[in-house]
Amino acid sequence: MLTLDKIYHASFVLKNVVRKTDLIQAPKINPECDIYLKTENLQITGSFKVRGAYYKISQLSDEEKAKGVIACSAGNHAQGVALAASANGIKSLICLPDGAPISKVEATKSYGADVCLVEGVYDDAYNKALQLKDEKGYTFIHPFDDENVIAGQGTIGLELLDQLPEIDAVIVPVGGGGLISGVAFALKSLNPDIKVYGVQASGAPSMVTSIEHGKIECLDTVSTIADGIKVKEPGVNTFEMCQKYVDQIVTVTDDEISSAILALIEQQKLISEGAGAVSVAAAMFNKVPIKGKKVVCLVSGGNIDVTILSRVIKRGLLKSGRTDSFNIELIDKPGQLRDVSKLIADLGGNVISIHHERSNEGSDIIGCYLRIVLETRNFEHKEEIRQALKDAGFTLVE
Repeated sequence: MLTLDKIYHASFVLKNVVRKTDLIQAPKINPECDIYLKTENLQITGSFKVRGAYYKISQLSDEEKAKGVIACSAGNHAQGVALAASANGIKSLICLPDGAPISKVEATKSYGADVCLVEGVYDDAYNKALQLKDEKGYTFIHPFDDENVIAGQGTIGLELLDQLPEIDAVIVPVGGGGLISGVAFALKSLNPDIKVYGVQASGAPSMVTSIEHGKIECLDTVSTIADGIKVKEPGVNTFEMCQKYVDQIVTVTDDEISSAILALIEQQKLISEGAGAVSVAAAMFNKVPIKGKKVVCLVSGGNIDVTILSRVIKRGLLKSGRTDSFNIELIDKPGQLRDVSKLIADLGGNVISIHHERSNEGSDIIGCYLRIVLETRNFEHKEEIRQALKDAGFTLVE
């Protein structure tokens, strides 16, 4: 059984190992409430996962330590286990899904672990890890469904109450459920009035579906940019704890996650991975009832692959009305491009790219098409430019 004493013990063990990450105010995320960010993306290894992994490994017997440890992970737990094992002089083997970001794979190796890439998603890596555990006699370090791991993650709850005693609500990312189980248990044990909300990606709603149906369910497929919470099936312990201690679990789309990542970069100068930004997305898009409340969004990790980051930013710009593209049907005569460009410039739009194409077989013989991509301020600005073009007699083709 998880106890508050165990979480306090984990806090004692971890005090010289992990950072007590900053809690920073972020008023622009949602002006209707008082938002704070718990910056676990700035934790050592770039994620909260090191808390649970280190505490679990610290509690192993000498015999278990001698045999070494094995774990499976989408990336962040892997790094936590690798660092914790190396710090304790223990051999570690990590099974990762072959689709894990290269940055996470290389980081795991850099902390001293051996890596086994497994075809598929997290759950396939999990099955492979269990197989190797039985074959080699390793001690398995579960990423979320383990009492000591949950206790380690629960130390965040203790820190939050120390940093902001008057919290009304906390919004927490949910994959397998280890983080929210620990945080919710710690907070509710010390102050039952605090609301704890969970957030999953809409493409991987395993805990949401399980809670709705009152039993653990395994999804057939999962698909989301939030690879850190792309889990098909929640844990037995975490499912029970979410049922008991979590007030509500909601979902956010990949577009909303991208917008949250972009907001964190622009407004707070923080880099978050998709899984870390789901809590911010839930606050931004009013997925949970937090109006007028003092709210903490737990930004659980910052290990985003830089090759994905540019695509995510592009999605975020589109979702927040910061870019637009449209086709204009023109008569092919001098001055048309100048007139369009001047109109856009006068309204403050910034043209990024332009493509001019002469008529095809389905259009007027003296016609042409102009495709324009531009930067805009917001959705209202986009509509203002489009309407001005129409008012000037230009035909926009969808």
